[in-house]
Amino acid sequence: MLPCAIDRHTVVAGAPRNDGRIRIHSREMSGDGAPAEVRPEETQAPAGDWVDYLRGAVVMVAEETGRIPPGLDLAVASDVPGESGLSSSAAFGVALVTALERALRANLGPEARGRLAHRSESEFVGVPCGIMDQYASALGRRDHALQIDCRSREVVEVPLPGESLRILVADSGVRRRLATGQYGDRKAECEAACAAAAGGLAGPGRAAPDSLRDIEAADLTTLEPALDPILFRRLRHVVTENARVHAFRTALDASDFVAAGRILREGQQSLRNDFEVSIEELDTLCEAGDTTPGIYGSRLTGAGFGGCTVHLVDQATSSEAAEAIADKFEQRYGRRPRVFEVTPADGAEVLS
Repeated sequence: MLPCAIDRHTVVAGAPRNDGRIRIHSREMSGDGAPAEVRPEETQAPAGDWVDYLRGAVVMVAEETGRIPPGLDLAVASDVPGESGLSSSAAFGVALVTALERALRANLGPEARGRLAHRSESEFVGVPCGIMDQYASALGRRDHALQIDCRSREVVEVPLPGESLRILVADSGVRRRLATGQYGDRKAECEAACAAAAGGLAGPGRAAPDSLRDIEAADLTTLEPALDPILFRRLRHVVTENARVHAFRTALDASDFVAAGRILREGQQSLRNDFEVSIEELDTLCEAGDTTPGIYGSRLTGAGFGGCTVHLVDQATSSEAAEAIADKFEQRYGRRPRVFEVTPADGAEVLS
């Protein structure tokens, strides 16, 4: 994994209450409605609404610290587009954990913030997500990407050459939800692929793989005839994507932006053909980017099925490239997408 935090923010402002209740209002999710209320001293259970992120954060922070969060009035505002592949739910979860940490005067630290926000979303809310988004939101560093080992939880900061490159994000306008449907299907298919591969690879001197990351590119030839075609394509995407992460970092370290762009394009092809999480609008944005001068490469970002694409572009042509992508998309669909530049930013922090 090689994500970065971006210069979009979810802010949770808090003030103490003396009745032990936590009341929360979100500019984006509450609308004109009344604040929602959570009683931290009571057993929390998911209700299937956006307030589950607060309920989950209360549960995880209380478990981690051994203390029940105090009464609070919370106000939430965010400029991270929701359901767009830009980790809005992870930013929300990390911001809530950070606010509760502050209220308890605890000192969890960024790794724990990411870990607890991930547990809240995956175990309590019920989204079958990995920890990458929460770690990026919690541990992000300005002008750096993070190479995350999701098994060991090791994080390596990778400098991004901001003087030469810019990152464009293009919003397809198609929204998706991760708690249901195809995202969970892909997770189940990967698990099934790993189980099927275990039988094809286990033998003298080699243990069966515990996860798809234990499978190497050289194993693909052996596994293709042994696996169901759909499961093999899911497996091939994960195996080749892991290799692309390392290759992309090598390209960045060498300032070889042409190679980095090629790796992005290869990743998009794999996401479209092997993992089958792209859609027509995302393909169109990527094709628009890849045919625009100054753009090195493009791919969808997030889990797919809608949301945004990301484009690596020469800093000198960033503005013109953004307009070109929007023009090409508008010519096809009759609506103009939002295309904007983002900067790698620091992760969550307490603002006094």
